[in-house]
Amino acid sequence: MSKTAFASDLSLRQRLDTASMGRLQWRAIALCFLINAIDGIDVLVMAFTASAVASDWDLNPVVLGWLLSAGIIGMTLGSVFLTPLSDRWGRRPMVLGSLAAAGAFMVATEWVQDPWTLGMLRLLTGVGIGCSIVNANVLTSEYANARWRALAIGLQSVGFALGATLGGMLAAYLLKRGAWQHVFVWGGFLTWGAAVLVALGLPESLDQLLQGRKKGDVQRAQQLLQRMGHGHFSVEIQTTVRPKPSALQALQLLWAPGAVRTWLLGGSFFTLMFSFYFVTSWTPKLLEQAGLSAEKGVAGGVLLHVGGMLGALALGVLASRWQLQRVAQSLMVLGAVALCVVIPATGWSLPIAILLGVAIGFLINGSIAGLYATAPQSFEAATRSSGVGIVLAFARLGGMASPVVAGHLLQANWSVASLYWLYAGTLLVAALFLQGFLAQQREARGPLREDGLVLLKE
Repeated sequence: MSKTAFASDLSLRQRLDTASMGRLQWRAIALCFLINAIDGIDVLVMAFTASAVASDWDLNPVVLGWLLSAGIIGMTLGSVFLTPLSDRWGRRPMVLGSLAAAGAFMVATEWVQDPWTLGMLRLLTGVGIGCSIVNANVLTSEYANARWRALAIGLQSVGFALGATLGGMLAAYLLKRGAWQHVFVWGGFLTWGAAVLVALGLPESLDQLLQGRKKGDVQRAQQLLQRMGHGHFSVEIQTTVRPKPSALQALQLLWAPGAVRTWLLGGSFFTLMFSFYFVTSWTPKLLEQAGLSAEKGVAGGVLLHVGGMLGALALGVLASRWQLQRVAQSLMVLGAVALCVVIPATGWSLPIAILLGVAIGFLINGSIAGLYATAPQSFEAATRSSGVGIVLAFARLGGMASPVVAGHLLQANWSVASLYWLYAGTLLVAALFLQGFLAQQREARGPLREDGLVLLKE
């Protein structure tokens, strides 16, 4: 038997959810915002350098599609096999290690001589990003109270979009002045800088400490409560046996009780990200093929992320008045309509085309923020990183498949219009999966939260 710390786990969580947030909690959320911003740079740096890389090595669309997907493949592996170790070793150390490794692989791109080596480095970078972004999302959910949770997680999506926007601006600046490898190197330095700030200011997860897996966790939890201004909350000790999380724990959630909800939520993530990564990965290249300069193509990609920041913020505001998942569904449907409108947009004026690009980013990123806010609170604390890791692995699989599928379809002479019709349809499928998740949620009759979410059991 082992001693496990609970603060009457659910009752303490309910008390923290209703209490006001202190400076330490906001600092933790701000650092998770920074992690997401860095991940936005690291993930989409390939999209912004795609044209230069393809020109340098004379790559066809299929090879370029695999390069665009390599980082996402790594994120999938990191989400499934690396993230579950966070439930055992702690969320904070896994974030630090992941950022340090991702920065190293980004900097190593300076010496790349062929697309296969670049693809391997992108894959390894993605493994680190996959682990850090899951834990940042989980930590945000755990440190925010019920009132601010949707907005706090929406801010994480804003961080990703902001990172992508700044990454695009940095890429446009560096590509005019030097080799495309420099964009990756600067991204690596920024990642290392973020790791230093996280090491200095990010506390461990309170929910993680309350599992009592390590000696001294109970005392650390009590000290953390005091730093949060809740020293009057007591930590009670219960004796129980919990299996140690392993690298395969996330996969076990696919057949555990309540697995159908995991599959439905994962399916919504898959189809939503399938559309998102097509829009973000291929838009700069397709705009250039349509006759714009490479610089304007990158600018078009940046506009999508500007809209994405607004959409993620809007999700947090709207979710304070309406059910979070219903807002996300509505944005998915409207996003599908917007992608269909893109088809005749080439004949429109530049201002209207710009507004349309911002609108698409707004709608799709708002939908993503809704799913990100849903995922952490759908799993118990003991398996939260594993659970979020597995549903985000579905998201990575969708993102991984998307650029590759688009590359093969372009190689097969599909028109750009046909591609946008296809990816608009996947947004509608994402809304249907989310509807199925909500139906299963209503039938589960599990422990309901004030925000309407229901915990998925191990």
